[in-house]
Amino acid sequence: MKVSVIGASGRVGKAAAFCLAEESAVSEVVLLSREKSLGQVQGEALDMNDAMAAKDIRVSITPTANFEDIADSKIVVITSGMPRTPEMTRMDVAIPNAKIIAEYAQLVGKYAPESIILVITNPVDVMTYVAYKASGFPRNRVIGLGNHLDSLRLKNLIAKHFNIHVSEIHTRIIGEHGDHMVLLLSSTSIGGILVKYFPQYQSFDVDAIVDKVKNAGSYVINKKGATEYGPAFAISNIVKTIINDEKRILTLTTYLDGEIDDVSDVCLGVPVKLGINGVERIISGKMSDKELEDFKTAADVVKSATDEVMASVEGKVNLSK
Repeated sequence: MKVSVIGASGRVGKAAAFCLAEESAVSEVVLLSREKSLGQVQGEALDMNDAMAAKDIRVSITPTANFEDIADSKIVVITSGMPRTPEMTRMDVAIPNAKIIAEYAQLVGKYAPESIILVITNPVDVMTYVAYKASGFPRNRVIGLGNHLDSLRLKNLIAKHFNIHVSEIHTRIIGEHGDHMVLLLSSTSIGGILVKYFPQYQSFDVDAIVDKVKNAGSYVINKKGATEYGPAFAISNIVKTIINDEKRILTLTTYLDGEIDDVSDVCLGVPVKLGINGVERIISGKMSDKELEDFKTAADVVKSATDEVMASVEGKVNLSK
């Protein structure tokens, strides 16, 4: 299947494109950039083709600056936007990025009307809402990276603390991809056994772990200037799940309409059943009272930010919903 990456000259975009090119279910990857970056993505395509030859992988890699080339894409990944510096929060880039996302989502709606949009640009919960409104797509076909990468980071930290293989860790973070993320500790398990029953749980500093997850991106940005491999592999993981119709439950940003404690008209990270048509179902599991309270706080914070951002782009772009 064909997958297009908008913003393929950026560090996350090109890393994601490389990961996608390695996926057996992907037959074509389109690297879309602005005209001024076309030479760079042409070089990236040549470099990637050499790597694919070394791995005996046959895939078409198309560098372009023309939106027409995304036609017939199954998934369009949007990574474009103002990059975040170490001292910036994800919300600091919200308004300038919203104008970019709204424009590109409309173009995706025009040139790839049957595709699924996967939003990576931060703040991803707000940007997913903008893309949903601007594209005119049904909500199941507009999703954001959300807390998927946060949940993977959390699994890694828990695995290290308990000295158990990461595949045995079953946990997730929901809510905002940001300061108001919510760890579902009440349902976290290791090998099917609730984490609280393990002896090492007594020394498990939940607040410190959550703080590490919240600041993981900033730590990387401070050291090397940007996150690349973590988001890229998370993107590839999501795309593979969709294309192979795997029916996996991942924590992604999606539009809520009352499925979880009547939270509505906001995009947040929640567990979803993911398949060939995008979000097939929002999973509303049981939370502790504190987790639910924190989730609703996250909803209020993101909703307020979304309203502010939408007000800034209305009149500048055509919002179809």
